[in-house]
Amino acid sequence: MKQRWIPALMPSQEGRTAVVTGTGGLGLETAVALARTGAEVIVAGRDPAKGEAALARIRREAPGTRVDFERLDLASLASIAAFGAQLRNTRDRIDLLINNAAVMAPPRRRTTQDGFELQFGTNHLGHVALTAQLLPLMHRAPVPRVVSLSSVAARGAAMDLSDLQSERDYVPMTAYGRSKLACLLFASELQRRSDEAGWGITSIAAHPGVSRTELLPNGAGSRSVPGLVRRFLPFLFQPAAQGAWPTLFASTAPEAQPGGYYGPDRLGETRGHPAPARLPAGARDGAVAARLWSLSEELVGMRLGEAR
Repeated sequence: MKQRWIPALMPSQEGRTAVVTGTGGLGLETAVALARTGAEVIVAGRDPAKGEAALARIRREAPGTRVDFERLDLASLASIAAFGAQLRNTRDRIDLLINNAAVMAPPRRRTTQDGFELQFGTNHLGHVALTAQLLPLMHRAPVPRVVSLSSVAARGAAMDLSDLQSERDYVPMTAYGRSKLACLLFASELQRRSDEAGWGITSIAAHPGVSRTELLPNGAGSRSVPGLVRRFLPFLFQPAAQGAWPTLFASTAPEAQPGGYYGPDRLGETRGHPAPARLPAGARDGAVAARLWSLSEELVGMRLGEAR
C-alpha cells in the first residue's frame, strides 16, 4: 500500500448488502462505517435490546441507510440455520459477510448448545456454519467477500486436531488462540477452494490488534487480570473504531488481496493503520487447513462446497 489507509478512503458501498456478526465493539464500529458509505447492513446478534441500540446509533450516524437487526446465536446451530433461512427468504443476495463476533477466555470450560467448547464452537464453528448458510446468497452477488476475524492471540497457537474441543486440558487463552487460528485457517482454505472450484468468493482475514472493547471483561471477567488491565490501563488499547480499520480495509479496499491477512502496522501489529499482517506459523500448513475444514464440516453437519 502506497499510503496509510483510513476509512475516508473507502469506496462507496451503495448497492451492497453486508452481514456483520456482533452488536457492539468492533462489529458495531464496522457496521457504522459501512453504513456511512451507503451499504445496507444487517447486524446479527443474540440480544435484541443490544441490537436495537446498535441500530439506533447506526441510524443516527448514517441517516437514510437501510439497517436491520436479525437474531443470531453463534453458539447454536439451530439459531444459525434459522438466521440463514430468514435471510434466504428476505434477501436476493449478500455481498459481504464479516465473521466478527467472538467469545474470549471464559475462566472455566463451557460448551455451546450443541456441546462444542464455547470458544471454538462460537468463534470458528459458528462462523463456518453461518458461511455455509449464506453461501447460496453470496453466489448471487457480483463480487462477494467473506472477511474472517483472527487475533494476535493466534501467533503462538497450535492446532491440535485430536482435541479441538479442549477436553483433555482447558486453558482459557490457549483455547482462545486456537479458535482464532482456526478462523485464519478457515479463511485461507475458503479462498483456496473458491479458486479451485470457481465459486467467485474472495476470502480475506483480518485482526484488530489490541483494541478497547468489552470482549475481555465479558469473557475472562471484569475482575480477572485481563479484565483489570482493560479497566485500569486503557491507554494500552487503541479505540474500537480504529481496531475495526483492518476489517474495513479487507471488506472494501480494491487492493486487498484474496487470501490476504491484514492488521495494524505498528508496535508489533497492536495498533496503527491497516497493512499486511504476519501469518502465524500455525496458519501456514495447507494440509492442516484442509483437514480442519473437513472436520468442521462434519461437526456442523454441512458441506460448504454443496451450498449453492
